[in-house]
Amino acid sequence: MSDFTHLSVNQLIQMKQTTCDIQIVDIRDNISFEKGHIPQSSNLNNENLAHFIGEADMDQPLIVVCYHGISSQNAAQYLHQQGFDQVYSLDGGFEAWQQAHL
Repeated sequence: MSDFTHLSVNQLIQMKQTTCDIQIVDIRDNISFEKGHIPQSSNLNNENLAHFIGEADMDQPLIVVCYHGISSQNAAQYLHQQGFDQVYSLDGGFEAWQQAHL
């Protein structure tokens, strides 16, 4: 049983429109993130993970994004275990987000 929720691109779009109190982390490599990412997202990697956890609001929804929605599931599970209350994995990842915004 997972402690995170799957989130579709459409659900994320609705969430972004209805609340500004969400956190989006992109776990792709730095080069991919720099080439394109969801607005207001931050790149999360092993080097800044501890700092992010220390500074983040554990009560705000946290959306985890990867390339295709696979790796984000493990990261979402881990982040929930670190104390985040509402953690989501974006189904289809950045690729699905990008396709929806062409």
